[in-house]
Amino acid sequence: MKRIALFLLHLTFYIPVLAQDDPVIMTIAGQPITRSEFEYNYNKNNSENVIDKKDIEGYVDLFINYKLKVKAAEDAGLDTLESFRKEFLKYRDQQIRPLFIPAGAEEAEIRGYYDGMKKQLNGHDLRLPAHIFLQVKQNSTPEEQAVKKARIDSIYQALQGGATFAELAMRHSEDRQSSMRGGELTWFGPGQLVKEFEDVMYKLNKDEVSEPFLSPVGYHIVKLVDCKELEPYETLKPQIQQFLESRGMRERLEKHAVDSVAAARGMSAEQLLDAEVVRLSAEDSDLKYLVQEYHDGLLLYEFSKNQIWDPAAKDTVAIEKYFKKNKKQYAWDKPRFRGMVYYAQNPSDVKAVQKMVKGVDEKLWTKKVRDAFNKDSVTVRMEPPKLYKPGDHAFVDSLALNIKTGKTKARKGFPYSAVVGRKLKKGPQYWTDVDAQVISDYQVACDHKFAEELRKRYEVVVYRDVLDTVNKH
Repeated sequence: MKRIALFLLHLTFYIPVLAQDDPVIMTIAGQPITRSEFEYNYNKNNSENVIDKKDIEGYVDLFINYKLKVKAAEDAGLDTLESFRKEFLKYRDQQIRPLFIPAGAEEAEIRGYYDGMKKQLNGHDLRLPAHIFLQVKQNSTPEEQAVKKARIDSIYQALQGGATFAELAMRHSEDRQSSMRGGELTWFGPGQLVKEFEDVMYKLNKDEVSEPFLSPVGYHIVKLVDCKELEPYETLKPQIQQFLESRGMRERLEKHAVDSVAAARGMSAEQLLDAEVVRLSAEDSDLKYLVQEYHDGLLLYEFSKNQIWDPAAKDTVAIEKYFKKNKKQYAWDKPRFRGMVYYAQNPSDVKAVQKMVKGVDEKLWTKKVRDAFNKDSVTVRMEPPKLYKPGDHAFVDSLALNIKTGKTKARKGFPYSAVVGRKLKKGPQYWTDVDAQVISDYQVACDHKFAEELRKRYEVVVYRDVLDTVNKH
């Protein structure tokens, strides 16, 4: 459990933090932060493709709040949890393990696969067959097999009479995947198909069609669509590489390399990775801070989710209080409609629906209407209740907001359209009218309040003279 904390402590102080070429830019709860760490985070979060860029002064408070929350998460012991340990080490090792793969190992793997393909061909070419297939199960009776034999013979006679192979395959073949392509399969070489199929395929010339034959799985008629020699290595290399990567080539090479080096050094794989990440981090500050960034980010997410965001989202009393206090910011200049659009087969159902949902929580509307009207057959169709602004829905514009757009069109089979709900003229009536936005805003407010509390709990010292040298040394 303590291995991560010890590793990060080692990582932090492996290069003396008081070195003149990397001075301390601030201390947070007594923990020194070097200029290089601040620069790494600032430059990464304010690159050219970032929309909301901050100047250095504007970024300082964001960075301090970030580090304070990480400190609070560590004090809460989240970095000692087994779940955190596994997640962090999994990511950390993803950065380090590929570095153990010897140069040329992937190339050798790809080349070996190509040479294996070439050897398997044994002088043969590659063939692209199409087939019409009728399955014969292993436990089929002679009578059932005879029925299939008669069908395949009938299909063959149709081919002899000029019918198109692809059309017959789409209509009759029981290999559904290939039938959609007119019976076409994929490129094959020797040893990849059942012997009966392979023997017939290699006897055909291009565009030639075989007579019906039986394999262990059923009856086939085969057409040879094309044939070719194996392409040169450089041509096939990208495809082979993609295929091998999908089969875990890199993970396999990584594991073999790590296990081999660890065994040679008399270490476990974990001990080797621990030692290597410290060594590499001393040589590469970007790697050091990338690992640190993931550690801190993972802690921050778990802490914020469990301590701030989830509790805030569940505290409906506080959310309602927040909404009432900030109601003006949710006002709008044009009326909205909160409710449900529905379509009925019978005019009597229009008023029946409105009467049924009166006084009922809107979350239950669709279920209540479905249970009442759509048990045996569908007589009322509904759209889930939501907040509509002008232009969102033609029927809402026309029936609820008195906006005549001329775009409404009756739904086929349901000629009577209606809405049920509330017209909101100046803004939401309840916080639930704009629940997603209010909850999000309240979570942000809680997050800011928590950051203010952390500044009272932990001491923060910023060295302005060092801050002035960021990206200028």
